[in-house]
Amino acid sequence: MTNDDLPIGRRVARWRVRRSMTQQMLADRLRRSKSWVDKVERGVRALDRYSVIQELAHVLRVDPEVLLGEQRPTPAGPPDGVDDIRAALARYDTPHAQEQTMEEVRRQVGYAWLSYQHAHYGQLVRVLPGLLDTAQAARTPELLVQASRITSSLLVKLGEADLGWLAADRAMSAAGDDPILAATAAISVAQALRASNRDRLALTAALTAANRITPAPAHSRDHEVDGPFEDRIGRQPHDHRGGGRGEPQRLAGEWAVGGTLLLQAALAAAGCGESRRADELIDRAAGIAAGLRGYDDMHHTSFGPIAAKLARVVVTAQRGDAGEALQRHSTLVRREAWRRLPAEYRGAYLVDVARAYLQVGDVRGAARALVDADSVAPAEVRCRPLARTVIADVARCHPAPAGVARLANLVGLTR
Repeated sequence: MTNDDLPIGRRVARWRVRRSMTQQMLADRLRRSKSWVDKVERGVRALDRYSVIQELAHVLRVDPEVLLGEQRPTPAGPPDGVDDIRAALARYDTPHAQEQTMEEVRRQVGYAWLSYQHAHYGQLVRVLPGLLDTAQAARTPELLVQASRITSSLLVKLGEADLGWLAADRAMSAAGDDPILAATAAISVAQALRASNRDRLALTAALTAANRITPAPAHSRDHEVDGPFEDRIGRQPHDHRGGGRGEPQRLAGEWAVGGTLLLQAALAAAGCGESRRADELIDRAAGIAAGLRGYDDMHHTSFGPIAAKLARVVVTAQRGDAGEALQRHSTLVRREAWRRLPAEYRGAYLVDVARAYLQVGDVRGAARALVDADSVAPAEVRCRPLARTVIADVARCHPAPAGVARLANLVGLTR
């Protein structure tokens, strides 16, 4: 029997002996009886509370995961295959990928976007190495930018922020002199920098890119929007006239990219403690969103009025006003626009909302948000290290809400 196959009580006993402690010594440090320790080690008493496992781990000077063992229903780290993505990103030569038509590559990229938006992360990890090779072999900047953006977004989700930054940088390099491709790549750069706790750099990157394609009026502050959306399009710096019937869609897509960058800048500003600036940036993004109606989301930003409102909830909670944030949240999730957002977007947002509930001490509210996130996008809860941390925080409460106790068991936080 390997160490991973051992019951948790046997692991406790082994680590107690390694620390040269008797059962009585361990009991004294835990402020429990020797009989309790003996029953735990013999498996007579179940260790089904993560908080108790943490307490034992602290006394035995090991990580809780060591006592839990490495075999868990959902792995603590990224799904298998991240190393293959790393290898694909490390290849700078043109790979010998199977020759495919441009339309076939576009279909593969579209499939990858759908997998990401539906939070099918395990499936996406498996297809991305081949997609990166295929996109690089196709020698089409647009497809390589898109493949790299998907890769970066997924890696950030899985707690691989530095590797995500590498993928975002690959997207930026592939964009070349194309201002819109560079702007879409900058979204991924900002996300990866924020995930690496480099909010100041993320703010600079996102705001610089946003101002290139949706420049702020020289006579006003960041948040002011000068006139109707249709008038602003007329002054768009990348407004190539004579584009035919698809021109309004293209321009709207460009403004959606700019609005998304402003929201990324706002989240980064909040991370820097610049709450007022974050609000102003969201106001500016909301002004853009108000003029966008029924456009094709060609750049996969999910931008619109609801995105600006959700960002305001997150920023409000981040500055410590969780009560106000939750009031806003309760009205937003009843709207049809909320239900139209991709599953990935809603799941990630609900994990943030669970953290807001914890700020105000509402454990049941946090549990509901996590359970809702799991029903919308299970991988958001079961694969992301950030979500596991929130589950652990809720599971420590006495008693842990039933829904979160189930989630804790699913992701391996209890046995």
